[in-house]
Amino acid sequence: MKNIIGVAILSIALGCGGAKLNESDGQAKGANDSSVMVQDAAMAQGSVEVSSVRSNFSTEKRVGEVISYLASDELQGRETGSQGIELAADYIETIFKSNGVGPYFKSYRDTLTNFEKPAYNLVGYIEGTDQQLKNEFIIIGAHYDHIGNADPVADDNIANGANDNASGTTTVLEIASYFGNNKNNKRSIIFALFSAEEKGLLGSKHLAKRLKDQNLDLYAMLNFEMVGVPLVGKDYFMYVTGYEESNLADVFNTYAEEKLVGFLPTAKEFNLFKRSDNYPFHLEFGVPSQTFCTFDFTNFDHYHKVGDEVDLLDFEHMALLVNKTIPVLEDIINAPMREIEYK
Repeated sequence: MKNIIGVAILSIALGCGGAKLNESDGQAKGANDSSVMVQDAAMAQGSVEVSSVRSNFSTEKRVGEVISYLASDELQGRETGSQGIELAADYIETIFKSNGVGPYFKSYRDTLTNFEKPAYNLVGYIEGTDQQLKNEFIIIGAHYDHIGNADPVADDNIANGANDNASGTTTVLEIASYFGNNKNNKRSIIFALFSAEEKGLLGSKHLAKRLKDQNLDLYAMLNFEMVGVPLVGKDYFMYVTGYEESNLADVFNTYAEEKLVGFLPTAKEFNLFKRSDNYPFHLEFGVPSQTFCTFDFTNFDHYHKVGDEVDLLDFEHMALLVNKTIPVLEDIINAPMREIEYK
């Protein structure tokens, strides 16, 4: 997320924050009592019967292979406009192609017009199977860039960006691989890996405007950021930014039949809703656009440092996150009505 540690430190210095986090168990409710609608839809689709099959898609091995390359020294911290991020783009294209995910535009590469060096978002696409619902789109995204170098430690100055945000990129690629191989999505899906997030959300700003200019019928934008380590001491698996703005958590939890998504007060305090690639889509489209995260300022101490290495991440947690999320996404994408809404 863009500059979140700096904001945290400033907030604490001004007395606006505190060391103790008080969690809330509340769940958002839509104006149309979406929890009831979602439960009915889940029963109608038989989601319970097939969830065990879907939940075994991702593995520690799969996750480890992808993130280990994206966060390797070879990619030199994936700074936007660098040779390292070019290698990451090539790799992402290969995964899209080999798993049946086509390009949304003429190629996978969406060239940024708001950055001085050549830079690209990677944009994959799976058309929906329903003749009407396929005209509605869900974007699943993450940024794949990082900062390149950071203050050296023991002669290491490469900021590998494993948690930030090779973890989110790996999550999106796993989800894309599932849908690309199954082609069971009634609505159309765009998989967007953004460049230049660390330069000011430039990649997502560019793509959001481009898609808005094309009059894309966007239902929701779901973003993944810093999901490489589990939360500690929480009664939910991950949190969502802008929790109180929509009924997204309620929809997710009803389909999941567990408290998969919760409310992190610190995310609201530091206004993380505006600090990741969901926000430009919120501004352009005015539809639910939110970020899922498992970094809570206490469980990972290497933000924008050379210590953000892949060996600190939890591959089992990441695979579990993918496997818990896929069935819920599938139910949302295939539901006859739009269930996620801003309040």
